[in-house]
Amino acid sequence: MTMLKLCNCGQPIDISKRKCESCMAKKNERHQMYDKYRRDKEAASFYKSKPWRVLREQALLRDLGLCQHCLAKDKITLADMVDHIIPIKEAWELRLVLDNLQSLCNSCHAAKTSEDKKNINNA
Repeated sequence: MTMLKLCNCGQPIDISKRKCESCMAKKNERHQMYDKYRRDKEAASFYKSKPWRVLREQALLRDLGLCQHCLAKDKITLADMVDHIIPIKEAWELRLVLDNLQSLCNSCHAAKTSEDKKNINNA
């Protein structure tokens, strides 16, 4: 018998999957739109590069696939993405430095990105 869990949308899915097919399709579409209309071309190219994919995987392994901000609050949450602690817009030279990366869940990444934008606008 297959073990199931609920996707964020409420759909039952196999326990080994992170999201249902529908949510994955929405996520991919959202990322494609962001890459096409909002992200600068140099950054878009970087995030598709093999060196980034390899380093991203190393960061997730190092962090055991857990959100580091949640972990600091004694909360266990799976990381959905790998974030640059110092954004690449501020320090392009740190884009492939493992110590400048942290694994984050979606909500922590959104909060950090919002904070980064405030800091850039206030500078």
